[in-house]
Amino acid sequence: MHERVLPDDGYLFHTKKGKPVELPKSLAPLADTHGHLTSFRTMRPEVALARAALAGVRLLAVPVDPSDEVPNVPEFLSWFGQVIDGAGQLLDACAARGTEPPVLLGWEDAPALVDNVHFLAGIHPYGAKKYLEDASVRERLKRLLANERCVGVGEFGLDYGPWNELPADVQIEAFRSQLRLAHELGMRVELHVRDANDDFQAHAHLDALSVLEEEGVPEAGCDLHCYTNSPEVMAPFVELGCYVAFGGAATFAKSEEIRNAVAVCPEHLILSETDCPYMAPVPMRGSECEPAMVAFSSACIARKREERGVATQPETYKAFWQNALRFFGLA
Repeated sequence: MHERVLPDDGYLFHTKKGKPVELPKSLAPLADTHGHLTSFRTMRPEVALARAALAGVRLLAVPVDPSDEVPNVPEFLSWFGQVIDGAGQLLDACAARGTEPPVLLGWEDAPALVDNVHFLAGIHPYGAKKYLEDASVRERLKRLLANERCVGVGEFGLDYGPWNELPADVQIEAFRSQLRLAHELGMRVELHVRDANDDFQAHAHLDALSVLEEEGVPEAGCDLHCYTNSPEVMAPFVELGCYVAFGGAATFAKSEEIRNAVAVCPEHLILSETDCPYMAPVPMRGSECEPAMVAFSSACIARKREERGVATQPETYKAFWQNALRFFGLA
């Protein structure tokens, strides 16, 4: 089991040609505020968790969608617990061979990852029609939100992109309904907002902003997950106090607009994530993304903010960690 977590050469990552990839040195505990454990194609979730711990990740929030991922709530909760326990066993096996998660000077009190894995529950925009029409979906959502491991409602929102098949009004109704549910329960939200590829007016973001302004941002907090747009589109969301999470896309060569947003995002609102198994960061682009890869995107973002005179790298790392704790109410 140890070899499946960490290869014999001691490197977590390798190129497709087998060359070891050096993991960036983290300057604070790492947080993946949005990583899917239910969607891996090639990796066992417990292995991904153990590898994340060895990379320095100390917090993971997992979004789940009861419209298609959770047909049975008790079975999901049992599976979730088994994944965490399995990761703990793998880490014990690694420790027996002399490999343990890194401990950073000044951050010795950071919790172990296996003690800090949580989930959010929400209906992705693709499932908006099912959410509105199927009472059993809404019931499963409420049962998940009531669980002690659940830290918020998400991901939900608006998707006007190329893979969407639902009209905007259906998505907006489901968006508004889940936002109201979050208000009712006093829970934070993670939003998925994607514009059409050729939409220079960013209509999905404009519609989401209108709903937030009408319904109000939940007091517990709101995160604009997987942000891939411009500083101008981001600005009114941060004015409302929304957190903004950046992941692997910020490392891509042609993502200068995203890096412009990274540079101007207020320090107290910036978050790190992977959205794994999607959008693996450079230098692992093209691989199946995993929570451990938040180390690469965090390093890139911290470096870019320092290069632009926004914050030092230690300041950005500290913000990523402390903002994640504050957003999820774990501070």
